[in-house]
Parts: sequence; structure tokens; C-alpha cells
Amino acid sequence: QVQLVESGGGLVQTGGSLRLSCAASGRTSSPYAMGWFRQAPGKEREFVAAINWSGGSTYYRDSVKGRFTISRTNTKNTVYLQMNSLKPEDTAVYYCASRRGTDANPYGGLYDYWGQGTQVTVSS
Repeated sequence: QVQLVESGGGLVQTGGSLRLSCAASGRTSSPYAMGWFRQAPGKEREFVAAINWSGGSTYYRDSVKGRFTISRTNTKNTVYLQMNSLKPEDTAVYYCASRRGTDANPYGGLYDYWGQGTQVTVSS
């Protein structure tokens, strides 16, 4: 079992920045890839970003490319999502997720563990 706890959400104005963190605990000795997903009210969950085990490969949905950066520190079992130039359409609950293995993937169904989510609200 792996437990994931997100933090760093909040209220920010358009154009502002937030940094989300996701701390993993439990059985973290095996390699695992990480991803960030989000879900806005009345919408389906969508992929935001993913990173492989080494941190050498990252993936982003088109709408956040150039604004969001995913990174990880394996010695701290933590993954981050730096979000810059935030827009109202980025408003959602953000979830981190982990999947066993080294390769990242944008498909949420391939992830094994999920955090409880952190709210991000961008005001216009």
C-alpha cells in the first residue's frame, strides 16, 4: 500500500502561481511513476502531468504546457506540480496518483493509488 497526501492548493488570482506537493508513504521502495490529475465541478477527471521514476521523462496535457512543471525528489518520496500563469479554467480539485513501475502514463486507469485531492481556485 502507498499513501499519498497532497498539499499546496488554495485561492489565487489569474496569472498567479501555486506549487502543489504530493508526499508518498508506505511501500515506496519499489519504483513508481507519478501523475497529477484534476477534476472540475460537473466535469470528468482529466490528466494534467506525469513523470517517470527517474524524473527524466515528463508528459503534459496541451493546455498546461509551458505553464506547469512536474518534478520529483525520490529521496523525499515527493512529487511537485509548479503551476504558473494560472487561469480560471485551471480551477479544480487536483489529485496525485502513483503507479507501480518506471514509466509514466496519461491514462488514469493505470494508476494504483490516489491522494485525497487539494482544491485549486483561480479567480478572474
